[in-house]
Amino acid sequence: MDALCLILLFCLAVAVYVVCSLYLLHNPCILHKRKRLDFHCRHISHRGGSGEKIENTMEAFTHAVAACTEMLEMDCHLTLDGCVVVSHDKNLLRQTGCDKTISSLRFQDLPHYKERLEVTFYVGHYSTGKDREFVLLEDVFKKFPNMPMMIEIKENNDLLIKKVSCLVKQYGRERITVWGSEESEIMSKCQKQNPSIPYLFSMKRGILLLLLFYTGLLPFVPLGESVLLFYLPRVINRTYIPEESYLKNRFVVYLLQKLTMRKSLFDHLIKRGLQVQLFVCNEESDIEAAFAAGATGVLTDYPTLLSNYLKKHPLPPACY
Repeated sequence: MDALCLILLFCLAVAVYVVCSLYLLHNPCILHKRKRLDFHCRHISHRGGSGEKIENTMEAFTHAVAACTEMLEMDCHLTLDGCVVVSHDKNLLRQTGCDKTISSLRFQDLPHYKERLEVTFYVGHYSTGKDREFVLLEDVFKKFPNMPMMIEIKENNDLLIKKVSCLVKQYGRERITVWGSEESEIMSKCQKQNPSIPYLFSMKRGILLLLLFYTGLLPFVPLGESVLLFYLPRVINRTYIPEESYLKNRFVVYLLQKLTMRKSLFDHLIKRGLQVQLFVCNEESDIEAAFAAGATGVLTDYPTLLSNYLKKHPLPPACY
């Protein structure tokens, strides 16, 4: 009899937990204060729109802004003479043909980008442009003082993190800049350096987010992050060929699609004031799929394409 009572109590507890979890999943502001970000970006230009101009050049950023982008995405490294330079790669071989690292060269000695550069997330497609020079992060801040920006810290370098933080503070951009890294250690250093800057989920925290979601614990757990940035899985091995061998497995990509593209998860995060941004969408069908999955924003290498899509498919006003 006692065993039966324990089983019944356990079942009752599980039922109460499930009901509470589901209710709070749809009504998270009962437990959590909604985040209030100073930006809501549906249109994000990846590397400044690397499909239409040479990636991360001032020409690319200027072109993207003219094409009505709402956020510029970029990556940063530190040169030998301590300059914060905008560049995706640490090694310059892919971008310039020069097999040297950015950290081994002074800013003035950085080579030019190639005249014709393949778009990383659109295999077989190339971009060109008049501007082939690397640019300082500070110069981008000066040129576009009111444009929201997403900055990925590409090196575990304390000086780089400190300098990016100082530049953000110097130009009064703490409320319109998001920063982050896939690596948890780098992300922790960023948070410690400047907790005022909104930040992304690291890979480790993203995995934890999924575990919390599938165990029903997510509605009970506070989240410090402001933006979830993630692959749109359908682009993997189609427009984007990953370097990671495990991502070349079709079953892994299928599983990734099923586990991550959960509208109920995205809706929950959005209700808590976070933004969900999917990348990198370089075809109209991918843009459509990203918004259908519940994304608040899309990263693209083709800012004109995304602008035209949004004109043809206006989205409802964002709620705050």
